[in-house]
Amino acid sequence: MQLNETQIAAYLKNLSIPSLNAMQKEAFPAFLRHRDVLLLSPTGSGKTLAFLLAIIDLLEEEKNGVQCLILTPSRELAIQIEQVWKKMATGFKVSCCYGGHDMQTEIQNLVEAPALLIGTPGRIADHIRRETFAANTIKTLVLDEFDKSLALGFEEEMRFVIESLTAITKRMLVSATASIQVPEFAGVKQLFVIDHIREEASEDNLSLQLVISETKDKVDRLIQLLSFIGAESTIIFCNHRDAVERTSKLLQEKGIANAAFHGGLEQMQREQTLIQFRNGSVLFLVATDLAARGLDIPDIKHIVHYHLPSTYAEFTHRNGRTARMHASGTAYLLMHAEEQMPNYIQQDLVPLEIPAHQKPPKAAAFTTIYINGGKKDKLNKVDIVGFLTQKGKLAKDDIGLIVVKDFNSFVAIKKNKVNSMLALVREEKIKGTRYKIVIAK
Repeated sequence: MQLNETQIAAYLKNLSIPSLNAMQKEAFPAFLRHRDVLLLSPTGSGKTLAFLLAIIDLLEEEKNGVQCLILTPSRELAIQIEQVWKKMATGFKVSCCYGGHDMQTEIQNLVEAPALLIGTPGRIADHIRRETFAANTIKTLVLDEFDKSLALGFEEEMRFVIESLTAITKRMLVSATASIQVPEFAGVKQLFVIDHIREEASEDNLSLQLVISETKDKVDRLIQLLSFIGAESTIIFCNHRDAVERTSKLLQEKGIANAAFHGGLEQMQREQTLIQFRNGSVLFLVATDLAARGLDIPDIKHIVHYHLPSTYAEFTHRNGRTARMHASGTAYLLMHAEEQMPNYIQQDLVPLEIPAHQKPPKAAAFTTIYINGGKKDKLNKVDIVGFLTQKGKLAKDDIGLIVVKDFNSFVAIKKNKVNSMLALVREEKIKGTRYKIVIAK
């Protein structure tokens, strides 16, 4: 199929995007023109849309079987790409496969092969071994954040998957990291590189602030910093899972609501945490570098390096969660008085003065409610808004972001209206069915 300007405009409208940016205008036709393309562009710059437009152009409407495979390092990124594709309303079927997802559901979804298949290396390799789809119909391969996949130890699975794809005619490699080496098993022959990484430009909008803790246990100083920041979206980065859990727990004990996010959590818990962070029910996210890239988390105002990463690349990816797309943001380096500044930070930073006694940050204005029904139950956002306004007596501005998934839904509700709404809808039905409606955990 050949995309024209009218079709592209329709897809952009479905995504509520006014126009393509400079990178997308260059990358989209380059993906079509060249056999092997490497796109380097910062986190949040719109790389997903660039390669999805190229995929649409390459798909054949009358062809059966999987035509394109996208490999991603994380479940969250796979789900995110799937959501963007569905919002675009291309008419082509998509399936998403990843560890933690029900295997039988995935197998059933693959009975009628999707045109686009998205997944993590391990799960896609599993499907190939089970022969749940034919790999020899795939002509286009996208390796999104492929350097992250390698860093996470997926080389063996990636190699197996790529070697199983015998009909590939086009490869799109995508990354937010400069100066990376493309592995030989990727099968790249003549690589065309599009480099839109402009670290200097993004840093123009990023303010670095040094915060000194007089004690090695920096939790008290972190609490002071969060009180200073106030009730604004903030990611607090730690280097290890146990540090995330410990820090999150200590903040909770001090009365600062937050959520932990790392690879050791169950997939459903990770998805719910991201939904609550996006919709403003959670303001402070304590996370490992899993949250540093590949996730669609808009409007982050602040980054706190509770632990500094070992490399400049990870430092850059963390900071890339804020000051995105011409917005401004602040990254705080929380360091012990005797801790050495990493070599990758060359700036002379004056310690930020934070008043010792401050009121803790206000709690989030919203709470997330869970509904055990979704798209597969024929529920949509309009149904949910109508139900909550009519039966739950909520005003439109009492309702925030709504996420409708296959089998459940999540709705942000003004915190001061939640209890009265739940009491009113307890015995009510949505479209003739009574659903479980509770506060999400």
